[in-house]
Order: sequence, then C-alpha cells, then structure tokens
Amino acid sequence: MKKNELVLILDFGGQYCQLIARRVREVNVYCEIVPYNISVEEIKELKPIAIILSGGPASVYIDNAPKCDPAIFNLGIPVLGICYGAQLMAVAMGGKVDRARVREYGKCELTVDNNIPLFKGVERETTCWMSHTDAITMPPKDFKVIASTENCPVAAMADVDKKLYALQFHPEVEHTVAGKDMIKNFLFKICNASADWTMDYFIEKTVLEIREKVDGKKAICALSGGVDSSVAALLAHRAIGDQLVCIFIDNGLLRKGEADKVESIFRKKFNIPLIRINAENRFLSRLKGVKDPEQKRKIIGEEFIRIFEEEAKKLGDVEFLVQGTVYPDVIESGTDVASTIKTHHNVGGLPEKMGFKLIEPLRYLFKDEVRQVGRELEIPEEILNRHPFPGPGLAIRVLGEVTKEKLDILRDADDIVLREIKKAGLYNSLWQAFAVLPDIKSVGVMGDERTYAYAIAIRAVVSSDGMTADWAKLPYEVLENISRSIINEVINVNRVVYDITTKPPATIEWE
Repeated sequence: MKKNELVLILDFGGQYCQLIARRVREVNVYCEIVPYNISVEEIKELKPIAIILSGGPASVYIDNAPKCDPAIFNLGIPVLGICYGAQLMAVAMGGKVDRARVREYGKCELTVDNNIPLFKGVERETTCWMSHTDAITMPPKDFKVIASTENCPVAAMADVDKKLYALQFHPEVEHTVAGKDMIKNFLFKICNASADWTMDYFIEKTVLEIREKVDGKKAICALSGGVDSSVAALLAHRAIGDQLVCIFIDNGLLRKGEADKVESIFRKKFNIPLIRINAENRFLSRLKGVKDPEQKRKIIGEEFIRIFEEEAKKLGDVEFLVQGTVYPDVIESGTDVASTIKTHHNVGGLPEKMGFKLIEPLRYLFKDEVRQVGRELEIPEEILNRHPFPGPGLAIRVLGEVTKEKLDILRDADDIVLREIKKAGLYNSLWQAFAVLPDIKSVGVMGDERTYAYAIAIRAVVSSDGMTADWAKLPYEVLENISRSIINEVINVNRVVYDITTKPPATIEWE
C-alpha cells in the first residue's frame, strides 16, 4: 500500500508546535512532530517532502541552545523555519541573530513580497502574530528579505532556489490573517504536496496494520464509552473480528448513570463481545489518602492494566491491548523535548511492566480527526459528539483526596451542568462543560443558618482540537440556572464559581 507523503515538524519546545501540525493536517497532508535532534540519517530514511522547524523559548546564541543538525539545510528538502526555527536557520547558514531592538508580542502589521511563492495570493499589507525577544539582524548569503514589520526588518527571509524559508512570526495562529494561506503555499506551491492524507485512507491502512500485528491472536480493548475508545474498538473489530473482546471497567469514577448508559449503547449498537467489570471499591481503596494528581493518574493507570491482565488470563492467550490514545495525550504526557503537562493514564500513567503489547490506532490523530474516522465507520453521532471525558474520570475533578462522598457530590453537580447546557441548546457548540470539586469549603447562609460547605467550580470551553481553548461566554441566564439548581439540589454545596481562564496558561482539566 502506498505510503503517505510526510512532513516532519522538529519540536524545539514551542507552545504552538501542535498548532503547526493541525494546520498541516487540515489541508490533508500528513505530518508528525519529532524531537529537534533527530539525525539526518533518520530523516533520509523517512523521506519527508518537507521539514518545519517550530518555535521555542530558547535563544540561539546561548550555551546548550537546542540545535538541529545543520546538514538538514543541504538535503534538498524544503524547510520552513518559524520564530526560533527561523533564527536557527539564519545562524546555521551564516547569518546573525541578536537581541531585538524592540521586542514584539501580539499583532503586528506586516509587509510582504507577494511575488515570492510563499506569499502568493497574500495581501501586500497584512496582519501577523509576533512573539519574540531575539531577531535576525543579518540574513545569510543568498537569502532575500521577503517581509518586514515596523520593528522587525527581517520578519521573513528566503533562499528561493534552495526552498529555504524563515518566518519570524507565527503563521499557524489564527491572529496571523493569511497564515493558513502561507502554510498551504509552502506545502503545495513549494513542496508540491498532493494532499493524500484522508480518513478513508487512514482506516484502510490502520486495519491492515492491526491485522498484520495481531496475526491470528486475541486482543482486548479498553472501552470507556467515549469517542476515542469507541473508534479504536470499531477499527480493531474491523481488522480482527471476534478475536477482539471489549472490557468496560466501572471504576466508580464515572459520571452519573454513565456505566449503565455506556453498556446499553454499546451492546445495542455494536456486535462486539463486551465484558463489564464493577471495580469501584478496588479503585477507591487504592486512591485512599492520595492527593497528588500525578500519583492519582498513575495509580488509576496501573489498576486498569492489572484488571485487564486478570481478565485476559480468564479469556486465555490474549497478547494485545487496544486503547484509544490520541495525539494530545501523547504530547501532554511529555516528550524528549517537551515538558510533561500532565501524565495521561493511558500513556505516562501505564506501569513499566505489563503483560500486553499495545495497539494504539489513534495515537497520531487529533480529536476532530478521530471523529471523522468515527463517521466513516458509521458510529452514531450521540457517541461522536460526546464531550471528552478524562481517562482517570472524576478522580481528577475531585481535587485533593478522592472519597465516595465527594464523588457523589460532584456527580450530582456535573449532571446539573450538562442538563442545563443541553436544555439551553449549547452542548454541541462547546468542546467541554463540566463541574469540578475544589478541596475547599466556605461560609454561607441557607435558611437563615450559617453553613460551611463545598464550592463547585464550573468549567466550559470552546476549542477546535483541545490543544488550546478559550473559556465559553455562557449566557448569564444559563449560569444562573446552573448555580441555582446546584445549590438547591446538591447537598453540602453552598457556592458556585465559573472558571474564565484560557488554555494556556491553564489546562482544560484542573488536575
């Protein structure tokens, strides 16, 4: 089967690295994020049609600054450097980078040479997004300045013959008005990409890979009932049929009525063997006294694996575990060059020793791509449109120690949040909406008496991929209905607050 064209994104620790990947994937070109120190030999083996150098927080002229092999610029492969990547290209090719005379952060007016392939169709005067302290002060030999701002004379430069392009600004963010067009120009006018990355191709390729890997043996699938695990289960079942058994673990950390609903939907919609395990006491026992969120995630990840191992022994000859890990899970759990934001229980939370070989068919997909695959597999919209729910469940929405009492309070509050959001017709316009139980109590007055009870925090965000998010501007009436209902219906709660923080600096979840 023909291999997809590949774009490599070298990660220098930039906050927008994942957005670059999203912009490339959006135009049906496959890309992968790799460490900046990937060897030239590895690159040659992968045969990419293009290389993109991400931004990053370092300065190119400091000791131990992250640097790629300069031989990359002589491979004959088109290269696009962004921000730090642009400065790195300048230094590697004999140019000069210094502390900028005037730092630029935010929107800037940009003047471009739109006779250059990268800027074809772009207005000569446009708006870009800058975020830099350093700047290219002398372009390398054979490089031409192709864009500038008032305070940045070399906002972009290029060696057109060698297909080397460097942008000081960020074309991947929406604030750069023509940024998507610039990325498309790079991919299609400069790299001659053919846009062969489609979901039907992905399904065909993945089914063949799973079938080849399992090779007649048995596999189990970790089913949560969410989008990711459901799509992973259907892909695996298409590949290996009844060699697959799905296992749904009710760990007592699910939303109100969730376990019964998942079992009911899955049994009715899909003809795949399903085993339900009730393990609430087991998980709560392991979590007793634990407050640290990373420790919670690792305990939950390990306990899942131990239960899967026990069930696999009963089934006999099970060698593989299928799970719905997606690309943001991998990225946020940390890489060689990117810090750990939070360990996802199905990535960094897995125990070092386990009796399975992993199959993660969605490992390199973003959430919206997973939904596209689900539609190709004819998974019902009621599953595909469900808001993301974390693998560790409510354990990371109960801040501090997890107890049955706290879980029940949060379950009731969260159920009200979703009820009122759906009643207002807002559910499908939000990426996520949920309740959080902070580890605090506050004074209140109810029925003319003093109370000392829990506060509930409401989190609702809009996003296209979960990598960045903005807080949702919910109507005051909806917030009022949520607050009043929680106070009236949930025992031991006397205060409701609304989280109005974007991601970054916050994450969507609180832990």
